[in-house]
Amino acid sequence: MKTEIKQILVIRLSSLGDILLTTPVLRALKNKYTGCDITFLCRTQYHNAVKTNKNISNFLLLNTDENEAEISGKIKSGNFDLIIDLQNNFRSRNLLKEIKTPILKFHKPSIKKFLLVNFKINLYKNYLSIPELYAGTVPGLELDDEGIDFEIPADCKPSLSDSEKYIGFIPGSKHFTKRWPDEFFTRLGQLMNKYGYTIAIFGGKDDAEYCGKIASRINKSVNLCNDNDLYKTAADMQKCSLIIGNDSGLMHTASANYIPLIVLFGSSVEQFGFAPYKREAVIMQNENLKCRPCSHFGKEECPKKHFNCMNEITPNLVFEKIKKILSL
Repeated sequence: MKTEIKQILVIRLSSLGDILLTTPVLRALKNKYTGCDITFLCRTQYHNAVKTNKNISNFLLLNTDENEAEISGKIKSGNFDLIIDLQNNFRSRNLLKEIKTPILKFHKPSIKKFLLVNFKINLYKNYLSIPELYAGTVPGLELDDEGIDFEIPADCKPSLSDSEKYIGFIPGSKHFTKRWPDEFFTRLGQLMNKYGYTIAIFGGKDDAEYCGKIASRINKSVNLCNDNDLYKTAADMQKCSLIIGNDSGLMHTASANYIPLIVLFGSSVEQFGFAPYKREAVIMQNENLKCRPCSHFGKEECPKKHFNCMNEITPNLVFEKIKKILSL
């Protein structure tokens, strides 16, 4: 590896939360390799997660599979001194075929995950956050004490009023077993209405039906689910006194904006490293179930049919946490 590192390529193709969690590593790289330029490679749909990041000089954007050969060619001609592959899957490895540049690859704790999910053997005695795991890819890289970087453009204004009190809900998640039941969000929202709070409901394109259902059942609510406009979502999140949400990419968006959080973990667990990074947060999870975790990514139904990982985190239990945070 060259002793002087000036041009670095960082690869993290997806998804939203994983990409946001690379930003502490980008800061550390800029500190370690003074004066370096960082090029970031991700899928086009996640570009806005890092588009405004001041530590990134250039972007390479992958549009599904259609421009894979083009991207590979740009990597070859990019004169990079170092490539850091934080994705390390079939696609990223395929993009780096025949590349002569030194490559550092993220070593996923796959065996630990497999043992914990399938046999409940927990080797995560002192588990690390995802940014810490990413940082371990680069020898000697030291993270600072700051959280996720995410800057909202100055011309992106919130739609929420300054005259209202808002509690934010993030009810969506890609997989069923990572979603707190919609009726629980509804009951909690109705309860918070009685305390004078309007419920701001956040979601992306895939969450429209789920968010709409909840919003229709809460009298004082604003459905802010949109077509994946991350900046607009973040700007409105900043108007909330507190946000309650599942283990999801939008949860990490809220975390990046210094908003107090209550995070609900169902089939997943903190040991996988996806708790809010260096932010004020309360984690709520059912630690009395022998079947948790049943998956790393989440499932489309509860394998045991009871779904007690979420069903036993009742709205009243969450409300007790809210009362302490907001001094109700």
